[in-house]
Amino acid sequence: MLSLSALNALGEDQAAETLRACCASATWVAAMVAARPFANRDALLECADRAWSVTGPADWAEAFAGHPRIGEPANAVTAGEQRRASEATASTLAELARANEEYERRFGRIFIVCASGRTGDEILADLRARLDNTPEREMAIAAAEQHRITRLRLGTLISDTESP
Repeated sequence: MLSLSALNALGEDQAAETLRACCASATWVAAMVAARPFANRDALLECADRAWSVTGPADWAEAFAGHPRIGEPANAVTAGEQRRASEATASTLAELARANEEYERRFGRIFIVCASGRTGDEILADLRARLDNTPEREMAIAAAEQHRITRLRLGTLISDTESP
């Protein structure tokens, strides 16, 4: 966890690398780095919302590419987000893998969902339901999920209090 003042004090490259852990969109990261210093946590989150609101499909695709597949955590951040899902039964995990493949064939990208606190069965139900979406509708849902994930990660990354 990092204090807000520590984030504000980072050099541009370090700040970009730190923020990229929250969202892999270069457009979003650049907007966040340029907006520093943040007066408080609310200002940070408001800036994150504004930065995301001006992104588009290419930026979303870039952000999505920064995610592992559901059920395949790749780092400490995503492992924590997918903790409950990773505790699913072997059959649920196998079905998630199969449904992920079907989703990728249909939409050409990985399935994006805010998995934090959700079980494998809950995520699998969402994945199956979203397979029936049009590509346009699914892109909008995935972008909204990415926004939720980004806000969650920012909240996890930046502490409310300053380090002693």
